[in-house]
Amino acid sequence: MCGIAGIFSSVLIDNLEERINRMNNSIEHRGPDAGNCFIDNKIALGHRRLSIIDTSTGANQPMHSNSKRWHIVFNGEIYNFKEIKEKLNYSFVTSSDTEVIVAAVEEKGVDWFINEANGMFAIALYDSIKEELFIIRDRLGIKPLYYYYDNKHVVFASEIKAILESGLVKAEFNELAVDEYLANRYVRAPYTFFNSIFQLEAGTYLKFDSDLHFDIVRYWDLPNKFNVSSTYNEDEILNLFEKQLIKAINYRLIADVPLGTYLSGGVDSSLITAITSNLKSEKVNTYTIGFSDFNEFEYADKIVKKYNLDHHEILLKKEDYINNWEELIKMKDSPLGVPNEIPLALMSTKLKEKITVVLSGEGADELMGGYGMIFRSPFDYSNLNLNSSFYDYFISEYEYVSREMRDNFISTPKNYRNEFDAKIQSEFEGRSNEENVFKFFHKYHVKGLLQRVDTASMQAAVEARVPFLDHNLIEFVYNHVPYELKLRWKGEEEKSKATNLKSKDYSEKLDVPKYLLRKLSYKYLPREIVDRKKVGFPVPLSSWFENLEMLAREVLPEAEWLKKGILEELLAQSKVEVRAGQILWMFINIELFRKIYFRKEWRY
Repeated sequence: MCGIAGIFSSVLIDNLEERINRMNNSIEHRGPDAGNCFIDNKIALGHRRLSIIDTSTGANQPMHSNSKRWHIVFNGEIYNFKEIKEKLNYSFVTSSDTEVIVAAVEEKGVDWFINEANGMFAIALYDSIKEELFIIRDRLGIKPLYYYYDNKHVVFASEIKAILESGLVKAEFNELAVDEYLANRYVRAPYTFFNSIFQLEAGTYLKFDSDLHFDIVRYWDLPNKFNVSSTYNEDEILNLFEKQLIKAINYRLIADVPLGTYLSGGVDSSLITAITSNLKSEKVNTYTIGFSDFNEFEYADKIVKKYNLDHHEILLKKEDYINNWEELIKMKDSPLGVPNEIPLALMSTKLKEKITVVLSGEGADELMGGYGMIFRSPFDYSNLNLNSSFYDYFISEYEYVSREMRDNFISTPKNYRNEFDAKIQSEFEGRSNEENVFKFFHKYHVKGLLQRVDTASMQAAVEARVPFLDHNLIEFVYNHVPYELKLRWKGEEEKSKATNLKSKDYSEKLDVPKYLLRKLSYKYLPREIVDRKKVGFPVPLSSWFENLEMLAREVLPEAEWLKKGILEELLAQSKVEVRAGQILWMFINIELFRKIYFRKEWRY
């Protein structure tokens, strides 16, 4: 795991070496083990290394193919690099996955390699013969990759701060992102909170020629199929699902450094931990964090005792949370999306004392229907006889800060809202509402969680791996696991009762979200872990409302994106909202972020 940066230009650039070095230094936290640059005329590639596979200096980057035609900087892991290596006729000098990439590209081409690769990656490849640059992002967008393009330069990096450190880009606050962030808790690709700086979309790559003309290529998307079969062999599917999950976890145990797992005490992290423990010969390091009056330590402890784990409980104080808030915004280059990013970052800092790789449970809910209250929205919609479309109903249930509240308090345009409404409504056409919900969560929602885990872990130079987002596992589930093995009614009587209720009143009472995953979990976990209701990573923001109100009064009067004179009304409405603490927390986040990035001149 690493950080990458680069500049590719159609004109000569002054101080190119200084610019790439400053970009590289700004992301040293992502790779403290080594750093270097490659500069050739109008191309500069920078790399910061966190050594995971082949920790020798020979595997440092930038790396070059044997012919010196191809040059690479790479952030991530190619889990099946050994299998790819066997298909090549190349004289290898390292045992790294990086060299397998340049070898595969040199022998068989970029498209062949991408189609073969199983991993998480942000890759830049430069072809010095054709003078072409490829920047590539993995299928699910696990690893971040941002870029700026102005017809003369393309500047890219793992983090936006590195793009700004190039001195070629002006930092301009993107006011269109305010409405987008309050709705979704992050900004959907390709946009960011910076004008003219974009996210490369998951499953795509950009190819630039020497004149900076470019093509964008989508090389992967979610499967077209969505299994809704009502005739199947449940035990056979369960067995195949288990094999696919074990394979995904086993791939993510490949490392030449110590590794462990996050262990919250919920089903997802507990199942990963249990399978990891079975696959490893030594004790597994596990970590959980919480507050003295708000934690899940007792549930994590049940897994610790069952599998004899080397467990670490981290107790967090309110002061720790507040004191690290702005620092994490600086790391993320955006407002934080969910309150548990700060505990996750502090936990990652602590676990870095013993391990460098950690397995995390992101993606399980999106894969198997874990958010019962929203995944049941197709069923609720069918019982409500509404005049509005399913999309309108779904989005009103999904968005975090309601459209009414956003329209009442913020003064920024709704361009992104309108754009994504049209785009997603089009995507919803011709598919069942059940399929639409699952694909929405994989295409959009999970991206915010991935931003969270990347920032929280990489600020401490820890590599987080997410087995539930293995693309082979996802394809298997879409193709072979029927919908009713994801969200299962407890019986026909319970289903009938639910027709007169909304999902918030019956989810996990009359049905079983993540049914197949829970059934598998009984094989590995105590029943009380599997049967407990879903609980998010707890942060007691609502009980800290007084602190948040004081901070809001301090920072929000300067917020140009808020309507004039509405602060008191915002505070009053926040108090009566179910998510009172988090809504106010999000408004504060925007202004804390804005004052960090947009009060200085970055260009030089």
